[in-house]
Amino acid sequence: MKKNLIALAFVALTAVATAQTATPTKVGVIQIQSALVATKDGQKAAKELEDKMAPRKKELDGKQSEIRDLQERLAKGGNTLSESAKEELTRNIDTKTKSFNRQVEDAQAELENQQRQVLNQLGQKMMQVIDKYAQANGFSIILDVSTQNTPVLYASNTVDVTKDIIDLYDKTNFAASAAPAAPAAPKPAVAAPKPAAAK
Repeated sequence: MKKNLIALAFVALTAVATAQTATPTKVGVIQIQSALVATKDGQKAAKELEDKMAPRKKELDGKQSEIRDLQERLAKGGNTLSESAKEELTRNIDTKTKSFNRQVEDAQAELENQQRQVLNQLGQKMMQVIDKYAQANGFSIILDVSTQNTPVLYASNTVDVTKDIIDLYDKTNFAASAAPAAPAAPKPAVAAPKPAAAK
């Protein structure tokens, strides 16, 4: 019995010693959505998308203002407008409102589609940067904690690598696209005409 107890104690001590000497797994977390938007490429893409959608937004704002004006006219003219004029104005408001709502849905769908395309493009570059960073810094795993549905319940700020990834991304990708173009290759000198061969 004593031999079994001593053997069990030895096994337990060996297990504890082995567990203490094992290299710890290095884990990091990133808020990928924030990181994508915070990169220089992300900011540039957001500005370009905003500029692209600005005319459509202006058009929709004008239509919304037009509907509001019609609604005010109906409300103010409630006692002075004839029944047929009220009905016509109401139909006009309904028609314009339905058209406006469809246009808003279309614009929203287009915006979401373009945002998705931009995020996919940036996301591919970002994954390369995360992989490079993880390998260079000995991380076994980097978890995305940018959504509320993440399985991570707690992560210390000391393991948040978002800022480091943004900085590395900007150095890796943005600097490469902003690098000056290589100088043009020198043109070969024009050869001097050969003297005529002596006869």
